[in-house]
Amino acid sequence: MPTPSTPRASRAATPSNAPSSYEAALEELEQLVAQLDAGQLPLDQLLTRYQRGAELLAFCRTRLEDVENQIKVLEGGTLKPWDAA
Repeated sequence: MPTPSTPRASRAATPSNAPSSYEAALEELEQLVAQLDAGQLPLDQLLTRYQRGAELLAFCRTRLEDVENQIKVLEGGTLKPWDAA
């Protein structure tokens, strides 16, 4: 019997059309928000774009958490405040 896989978790972590970078995801997310705010989309497209926005938001949050964890490792396990100096 094959071991159960977790396709839902893998899709959330890496959607089939994942953005190439955090910046690309943020740019696409900003475009989606502008389209949604315009209020000109048919209901089907509204739902599709909302779902894409949720995927992009999850991608951005995950990337930010990953970077924060890398910084913690580099800083010896604690995040240090950014100095404006």
